Amino acid sequence: MLELLIKTIQGLSSQNVELLHDAYFNRLRAKNYERLDRDGHVYLDYTGGSLYASSQLNEHMELLASNTFGNPHSSNPTSELSTNLVEEARDAIISFFKAHDYYCVFTPNASGALKIVGECYPFENDGHFLLLADNHNSVNGIREYCKNAGGVNEYVPMNRIDLGVSRDKLFNSLKNSSRTSKLFAYPAQSNVSGIKHDLQWISTAQSYGWDVLLYAAAFAPTSPLDLTKHSPNFVAVSFYKMFGYPTGLGCLLIKKSSFGKLQKKWFAGGTVNLASAMTPHHFLMDNHERFEDGTLNYLDIPALKIGLDYLKSIGMKRLNERVGSLMDYVFYRLKDLTHSNGAPQLEIFGHPKD
Repeated sequence: MLELLIKTIQGLSSQNVELLHDAYFNRLRAKNYERLDRDGHVYLDYTGGSLYASSQLNEHMELLASNTFGNPHSSNPTSELSTNLVEEARDAIISFFKAHDYYCVFTPNASGALKIVGECYPFENDGHFLLLADNHNSVNGIREYCKNAGGVNEYVPMNRIDLGVSRDKLFNSLKNSSRTSKLFAYPAQSNVSGIKHDLQWISTAQSYGWDVLLYAAAFAPTSPLDLTKHSPNFVAVSFYKMFGYPTGLGCLLIKKSSFGKLQKKWFAGGTVNLASAMTPHHFLMDNHERFEDGTLNYLDIPALKIGLDYLKSIGMKRLNERVGSLMDYVFYRLKDLTHSNGAPQLEIFGHPKD
């Protein structure tokens, strides 16, 4: 899926780096991404957004053209079909991430997922928000919720050379907080540097009484995330980053044992069992619906299962190996570039294997 990356760097070095699964991805490119060659594109913005396959569009368009869909909040056959396909997509997400101990809340994007955590986490109860300096700005923004609630914020800085973070600083911060409500947020893969941070930090932080918010938007497109092995309290996901289409959809995965920790400050259509204009009382839903404000994007949500099925047909292991070999291909050839006097042309920061 990153095939055109090769064309920009061919011939830079004679070093032999094997491009894994080359024949498979050449066939996939010809089948589902022929528009790239037709229009002469070199697309390198995969952190910004992945490219959809033509087969995804065809399957979704056929679904829309062959059926009639109604608002899932209504009661009629068209609404029932929408509801069934929405829940089918939700189940597919839970299965993909092995998130059977989680609620899956649909959001407009990963930022929408982060906003739910920010506005609902109980920072007012002696709150402490700890985060890495290479977080996405939508994670950084949660500090405003914490600050406005009277809590404290703390950053773990980046190292200048390897672009990682200081483990000693991180662990000291995790160990030494005496606050009551403690939230630690970090990216599984940094949008800033591309470095994959240690998922073992999740259980380490939890052992010191922290809740963990994992930002997985940059990680999930090319790396398998198994939430039975690593179980953060909250996970933010963006689907167009994974398979390009549709845009405008993400999800928040909430560990069921942490569901009660998030205190919703208001209610909206679809989030309550009962609300009355005659009394000041309302009763929130006891599952994912509590945080899905208003009508869901019921026409596009079924395309999420199509996209996940497409990734599964490729295989996350194969995709991860392919991306890793492309990174090695680029790294070693750029590393070998020298000036006429033998001095290197580039200084490369970070961990090349990440």
